[in-house]
Amino acid sequence: MKAVKFIIPAIVLIAVVIFQSLFIVQEISQAIVLQFGDPKKIISKAGLNFKLPFIQNVVFLDKRILNLDNEPQEVIAADQKRLIVDAIARFKIVDPLKFYISVGNERVARSRLSTIINSRIRGVLGTQELATLLSTDRTKQMAIIQNDVNTEAKNFGIEIVDVRIKRADLPPANSEAIYKRMQTEREREAKEFRAQGAEIAQKIRLTADKDVTVILAEANKKSEIMKGEGDGLRNKIFADAFGQDPQFFCILSSHASL
Repeated sequence: MKAVKFIIPAIVLIAVVIFQSLFIVQEISQAIVLQFGDPKKIISKAGLNFKLPFIQNVVFLDKRILNLDNEPQEVIAADQKRLIVDAIARFKIVDPLKFYISVGNERVARSRLSTIINSRIRGVLGTQELATLLSTDRTKQMAIIQNDVNTEAKNFGIEIVDVRIKRADLPPANSEAIYKRMQTEREREAKEFRAQGAEIAQKIRLTADKDVTVILAEANKKSEIMKGEGDGLRNKIFADAFGQDPQFFCILSSHASL
């Protein structure tokens, strides 16, 4: 009976020791084994691993590519135009030990990276004019930003995979002013088009009136010519008839007058 009392606690103790000694590293993770806060081992491969119970603990770090969505910030271009830039970055932890020593965890890393990215965006985009930032040449500027940020991120054991501008908008006040200017310009163009249309319509009407006058004049001319030719032919018929038979001519003339 006394033996049973000792066996059960011993089994529980052994189970706890085993539980404290074993840990699993997932495919998406990498691990650092710490002993009183001092890194002792880096584990990058997935599987079952061992550590000293009670005196060692494990910190897991993500091995995947992570997204960093920056807060929108205002950038002043070289021509003093303002632009609201919303950038996004993608990064991964390539040196777990350096990452743990320099920033400790992902939350601090994101904060540090966000500060660096914002600084480089203002520094690089601030040297370009607004038209450049809104064109395809912006890709070149983003490549420069990514390279600069990557240089600083290496100190944290991080590799920057990509930095992109998700959105680039004008501030609300500027957008309203540009909208009004565009509206005024469109109204001016509409007035010009209407004036040109009215001028063309007037020319078409004048041309049509002229053509109608010419056509009527030609028709009247042809009508008079045909009428004259008809009268001449009638007179010729009468003359021929009189020459051949005066009595028949008198009968024909009386019927023609009717």
